[in-house]
Amino acid sequence: MYARTNRRPMTIQEFLASEHNRKRYWSRNFVAWPRFSIAPCNDTHWKLSEWEKDERFLWLITQNVDGLHRAAGSEKLTELHGCSKVVKCLQCNQHYDRSQMQRWIEELNPKWTIAEIGELRPDGDVDIPDKAIENFQIPHCPTCGPKSILKTDVIFFGDNVPRKTVDYCYEMVEQCTGLLVLGSSLTVMSGYRFVYQAFLRKIPIMIVNIGPTRGDDLASIKVSAKCSDIIKLI
Repeated sequence: MYARTNRRPMTIQEFLASEHNRKRYWSRNFVAWPRFSIAPCNDTHWKLSEWEKDERFLWLITQNVDGLHRAAGSEKLTELHGCSKVVKCLQCNQHYDRSQMQRWIEELNPKWTIAEIGELRPDGDVDIPDKAIENFQIPHCPTCGPKSILKTDVIFFGDNVPRKTVDYCYEMVEQCTGLLVLGSSLTVMSGYRFVYQAFLRKIPIMIVNIGPTRGDDLASIKVSAKCSDIIKLI
């Protein structure tokens, strides 16, 4: 969807800038959550989880924030951009389940309704009318109170992946004997850097993606196909 339109997720700078922007974010996230939260794991999620039993498997690094790799049973996993099924307080760093946030929002907005919603975006966002956003109330951290800010525990556009997380992923790439990239165009630097690291190490790199990727020139093998069609053959 992002490739077809100019629409982009809210940046971290926008989110922190005003209460109105946070109302816009959370009202849309609230509406999208019932559909987003029940998205099922696909064949690729299950297969990668199964691979953990093989001694050749080292680690899985995902840029996805939907939590589906973990839901499928993956444990040797780094969610590079966080997980949208977790909410954290920016003041005390306390973490809450996203379903709990949904209940808090429902309690604060018992009569809040909207006429229609738009298409669900990859990050769980939707379009809703501005008028509905004005009357929306945002929950606060139970510990920190009204001055607190709650956000989904994901890396927003304009924010940075924690250095500790990046360094650990670098360490995993240093230990591996080959790198498999599934379903990523690698346009985001946080993913491309590990492909470049593998390239510098001169280890095999296989990329499976429907279209071109930023790392195609670095790959030992590039397969233009759907991951689900290829992974069952590996």
